[in-house]
Amino acid sequence: EVQLVESGGGFVQAGGSLRLSCAASGFIVDDYAIGWFRQAPGKERKGVSCINRKNNSTYYISSVKGRFTISSDSAKNTVYLQMNRLKPEDTAVYYCARSYGSGWYVGEYDVWGQGTQVTVSS
Repeated sequence: EVQLVESGGGFVQAGGSLRLSCAASGFIVDDYAIGWFRQAPGKERKGVSCINRKNNSTYYISSVKGRFTISSDSAKNTVYLQMNRLKPEDTAVYYCARSYGSGWYVGEYDVWGQGTQVTVSS
């Protein structure tokens, strides 16, 4: 089955770190753009970061730039999101997703994980 499974979420104090994992099955992550999204309670889902190993490009929204790092491990067929210096505003359910395109457009994402909760307290 083609699927993505997120893990690594948790509860941390502001300033702490977490590493989220997005384990893929049924396809090779390096063949697609993979994005991380997040959705806070009562708010819309927003893109956070993406990686496209086809052209070795990465993208981050400005609010996480310098704090988050997206990467992939071909051997494990997994994409990671290292989150440092976490802030309460980072609290959300984090989802990874596969894009059949460049990863620049949310409409291109055709496979989504179930999400993992990240809670950052002040």
